[in-house]
Amino acid sequence: MSDKILEIRHISKIFEGNKGQCGQCLSLSGAKYNSSICSICGSVVGVNDVSLTLKNTEVLGIVGESGSGKSTLLQLLYQDIQASSGQIFLSSFKDGKKNILESNLNELGLLRNKILSMIYQNPRLGLNYYFSAGGNIAEKIIMSGCKNYKSIRKGALLFLDKTEIPQIRIDDYPDTFSGGQQQRIQIAKALAANPKLLLLDEPTTGLDLSVQAKILDLIKALQKQIGFAMIVVSHDLGVIKHLTDLCIVMKNGQIVEKGLSDQILQDPQHAYTQLLVSSIL
Repeated sequence: MSDKILEIRHISKIFEGNKGQCGQCLSLSGAKYNSSICSICGSVVGVNDVSLTLKNTEVLGIVGESGSGKSTLLQLLYQDIQASSGQIFLSSFKDGKKNILESNLNELGLLRNKILSMIYQNPRLGLNYYFSAGGNIAEKIIMSGCKNYKSIRKGALLFLDKTEIPQIRIDDYPDTFSGGQQQRIQIAKALAANPKLLLLDEPTTGLDLSVQAKILDLIKALQKQIGFAMIVVSHDLGVIKHLTDLCIVMKNGQIVEKGLSDQILQDPQHAYTQLLVSSIL
């Protein structure tokens, strides 16, 4: 895979309707039809034949309106949901030769504990509220293979410090922190196993503007410091501009435009992208 960390080939996800799948869902939906719903069987096509590659340390943004498929694509990659068809290869998994969608449970654990990490919009999806802040981070460190208590505790303290959470709060529980601090703890947990690829699904939505700016600056600084690749899903083009090098625009489950983030945001070519960009001006 040379310097590619990720290759996605023709990935699709169909949410079957009451009538089942007709076999023509992918061809009868998408940007061309201005709908993600199959006109024959009513199945919803979340992702429609998407292919892309990502190189080491690159940061890719995915934008689009609600229902465009951007978050679904991220969930397919992290395997929160199962793909209907397609292949995904990671250079850090089986030398990039095995489709991760064919992983067994042990291999899936390896993927989610050592190679991939996810930061969700809602910290409750990424944190265990029965564990302390330090316990959440420690869980990730343990799952990545470390069994030494002192090393685990040291790692938890280190990542609390990196994400600007006071170390004296290591034993406090997540619900005692503010929303922005919970998001920082989730970031600390996600990075504690030194992932090769970090996935972020609307990481600042719902946070105050001042907190959003601090979270974005933190993520950007940690990415440069540690050197992992990232995929950032957001409806906020300001987030995409701040964090990403490359960008794809999705509509009704399909990619309608891709390129350098600055180029797409300053000179969009597709009519849908032009509409997205103009809506924030």
